[in-house]
Amino acid sequence: MGVITIDGRKVEFTDEKNLLTIIRKAGIDIPTLCYHSELSTFGACRLCMVEDERGKMFASCSEVPRDGMVIRTNTEKLRKYRKLIIELLLAAHCRDCLTCEKSGDCNLQTLAKRFGIMRVRFKNYKEQMPLDFSSPSIVRDPNKCILCGNCVRVCSELQGIEAINFANRGAEAMVMPAFDKPIAETDCVNCGQCRVYCPTGAISIHHNRTEVWNLLGDPDVRVIAQVAPAVRVAVGAAFGLPRGKSVMGKIANVLRRIGFDEVYDTAFGADLTIMEEASEFVDRVENGGTLPLLTSCCPAWVKYVGDQFPDLTPNVSTCRSPQGMLSAVTKEYYRDPANNPDGRRTVMVSIMPCTAKKMEAKRPNSFTEGEQDTDYVLTTTELIDMIRTSGIDFADLEPEASDIPFGLGSGGGVIFGVSGGVTEAVLRRITEGHDQETLDRIAGCGVREDEFIREFSVPYKDRELNICVVSGLADAGKVMNQVRSGEKHFDLIEVMACRRGCIMGGGQPRLAGDRTKAARRDGIYKADHSSVIRKCNENPTILSLYDGMLKGREHKLLHNEQFCAD
Repeated sequence: MGVITIDGRKVEFTDEKNLLTIIRKAGIDIPTLCYHSELSTFGACRLCMVEDERGKMFASCSEVPRDGMVIRTNTEKLRKYRKLIIELLLAAHCRDCLTCEKSGDCNLQTLAKRFGIMRVRFKNYKEQMPLDFSSPSIVRDPNKCILCGNCVRVCSELQGIEAINFANRGAEAMVMPAFDKPIAETDCVNCGQCRVYCPTGAISIHHNRTEVWNLLGDPDVRVIAQVAPAVRVAVGAAFGLPRGKSVMGKIANVLRRIGFDEVYDTAFGADLTIMEEASEFVDRVENGGTLPLLTSCCPAWVKYVGDQFPDLTPNVSTCRSPQGMLSAVTKEYYRDPANNPDGRRTVMVSIMPCTAKKMEAKRPNSFTEGEQDTDYVLTTTELIDMIRTSGIDFADLEPEASDIPFGLGSGGGVIFGVSGGVTEAVLRRITEGHDQETLDRIAGCGVREDEFIREFSVPYKDRELNICVVSGLADAGKVMNQVRSGEKHFDLIEVMACRRGCIMGGGQPRLAGDRTKAARRDGIYKADHSSVIRKCNENPTILSLYDGMLKGREHKLLHNEQFCAD
């Protein structure tokens, strides 16, 4: 333990890796644009500069703390220095803030207000660059890039893809894909994590709000929403409700008031996924099939496998994702004239925490009989924007139930929103009993640990099942290389592209710190714990569906004919 004097107050520290962390723990909000605790230290923005007792300035993000240091964080010199940096960034920045997707959620905009910058003294001489709309998931606007390097580091360090990087030098420096290709022509998996870490509007969500608004006013169209588990624990905080609180009932209410005809729960689709994926897994284990089985719920992960490990694509489950299954089943349900007496066209809108779901909806294997199963995907952030546009007081809404027949999901479907949830739901399905002791034993087997790579074994009949749960594609790449080389042997590998799973997906609200991450995770588990049904095979609607409409159509509606990454 050591002691540092910060602005005249003594602050103890232990194993903090840099001075910035200690200053923030002392309750001082040092401004930064390029620092994130889960990324390597870059030190590009220089906003976190502090002074020592001799007036020497240095970046606190890269300074190793030492016992006896004396630091000042808020001198006149520092305030002028930080203000000048922001002015210079604004001078080379597109200033169309009123029409920017990130307006109100932009770190640069926030800092400009914080430091009282009411006008920009310097002219912008930078050439205006075209926007990149090639991806169905994200939009790149080079004119709003401040060269913080966040997107470069997250794509390389957390995802292991390196779809974008720095090019040129000095005043000509830019962040772009190699050879300035459109982002859709790179190995980008559409996970949207670059958008999460981008402090400005340089990378934003490729939204579909306008198309959905237009459909909601069409009397000849039945517009149905399905809502993913992770969405319900991220929306409330935007309207002043406690972080991580499950607000699925309020979401169902507001969607109907906005104009949706039906509201279904993607947890129902997750139950279908586990019914099929658990059966596929058991069949491979007991009959010598290709192992390990790789989960197929995360489209960014599926694309990553296809791009980086094509030899392992036979290991990927043939199951569609919960989004794909629920959309296909719903469209099939309304093809029956008995269920659609007015003959309206059915449009499926899925509300997801994930930008990659926009890509998944357009994949060739996301069509049934030539019809696209999921017509539009809205992210959590887009849903929040639509609620604000409507003017409805979300916080004051009474909760309402989702619609029948596809509105009832089990707790096992809800936990799909966190890393390890798919595996835990599979283990519930293949384990006899549903008492709390059995469920607690499954939850305590290692599936809920905090590490980004979790390895554990569970008993199954006369053998042990070796299981790996991974979140973050860079870590997934490490595991897959170990599997490919024969160093590690697993029966089941669950991968989510985003660290901690869908609760931290690329379409979720930005600026989520450690407490928000933990609150979302806890909110998912609380929703599961309060569910009347905890296992997919005990969901009566699921069972009746298999006895009725699904009989003989399981493969057609719930599985992919062939592997397709994009």
